[in-house]
Amino acid sequence: MRKLIKTTLVSTMLSFVCSSAFAGLAPLNSDTETDRIAWSELENKLGTMPALKEGIRIGGVSKTLTNEYWRSLGEGYKKFADRHKVFISYQAAANEGDQLGQLSIAETMITEGYSALLYSPQTDVNLQPAIEVAESKGIAAVNVNDAVMPSATHYVGNVQKDNGVRVAKWFIENRPEGGKVAVVEGQPGVFAAKQRTEGFTETIKAAGKFDVVASVPANWSREEAYNVATNILQRNPDLIGFYVNNDGMALGVVEAVKAAKLKQQVAIFGTDGISDAYKSILAGELTGTVDSFPVLTGEVAMEVVLRLTAGQKLPRVVTTPQALITKENVNTFSQAKPEELRKILAE
Repeated sequence: MRKLIKTTLVSTMLSFVCSSAFAGLAPLNSDTETDRIAWSELENKLGTMPALKEGIRIGGVSKTLTNEYWRSLGEGYKKFADRHKVFISYQAAANEGDQLGQLSIAETMITEGYSALLYSPQTDVNLQPAIEVAESKGIAAVNVNDAVMPSATHYVGNVQKDNGVRVAKWFIENRPEGGKVAVVEGQPGVFAAKQRTEGFTETIKAAGKFDVVASVPANWSREEAYNVATNILQRNPDLIGFYVNNDGMALGVVEAVKAAKLKQQVAIFGTDGISDAYKSILAGELTGTVDSFPVLTGEVAMEVVLRLTAGQKLPRVVTTPQALITKENVNTFSQAKPEELRKILAE
């Protein structure tokens, strides 16, 4: 197992190409994969939850617990697991840059005999060695947001590109005169960061009135995002808006905009829908976020992996909901109870 931890990025890349070919699967793009089903269709198309064997143990491998999004995802896992009397162990690396630590967690869960794995890799490749071992042992494994392993056999999450598209459409509709905008990206090389950024830039550039003056990674760090935004604003004092790849970074951008005394001029959008983003919207600071409803996503992912352990065949991708949250609808979404929220999102 120690050899796996020392696997280089290059050999890992070769590994996932080979394993995809071996499994007869094309490299996964979860946004465009045609073998897919919406979260709201699971019961209608697959029936009620099948009977589960006793003693099922699910391992959840998260990116980090320092980000509220990933804590909320774990809450969703536990809610659904408790409902079906299934054991879940949810563990995470020390931070979002601890790729080897995350790999070690996944490897340990395999050796400890977990029935199935729900994993959210820090990059598109860092958990590849462990997942190959798991699947060779017949252990079901589901990639859950937001990095996407190209050889993943099953994926649960939202349409990442659509996050950026939704924000771009807001600017097109609400800033019809156009202007300068910027993107604060997540971690380079991660599927979600790439797709969110492309969705925004492609859509807003197509409108013809906007200039994307900067697109800079901040590695999911609030502090780095503050520094990146400060530099962008110094160079572009006439900037009208930011799209930020997650909410933690977006809150750092809010502080940079306030420090530059440009709050009334600059619109700021994040991604994920964490509670602090909702509070910031209600306070009139963050303009909006694209909520991907992590608790619900966790519930859906747990349902998917339990159906797989029961022997059901599922599409390769199960899509989960997302919604653009602004001051106009923040109360509706923040006050909705879980069952009300499911009904709203299923419509």
